[in-house]
Amino acid sequence: QVQLVESGGGSVQAGGSLRLSCTASGRRISLYNMGWFRQAPGQEREFVASANWSGSSTLYGDSVKGRFTMTRDNAKNTVYLQMNSLKPEDTAVYYCAAGYYGDSPGSYHTWGQGTQVAVSS
Repeated sequence: QVQLVESGGGSVQAGGSLRLSCTASGRRISLYNMGWFRQAPGQEREFVASANWSGSSTLYGDSVKGRFTMTRDNAKNTVYLQMNSLKPEDTAVYYCAAGYYGDSPGSYHTWGQGTQVAVSS
């Protein structure tokens, strides 16, 4: 079973950047498609990005297209989410997940504990 740990969250002003990391242990992440989701208080979990096992194919949620980039380094067993031009509405807990390629939370079977991102105006 794979375990996932996110890091890199924090507080930033609007227009700033953050890079989130998700490091896996237990199994190689090259076995999995990976995704990033986020959840703000009182809201449903929202799809952010997904990458297939090699990283050659990616999907992005409409609200982050052109600002966020998901990459993966299978040799380091780590996936990344580069977040640029951050907005206050990006404030949420960000989760890394392993599973099937796509934008539905139900497609993913393993989740990290989440990392908080707070963007101030």
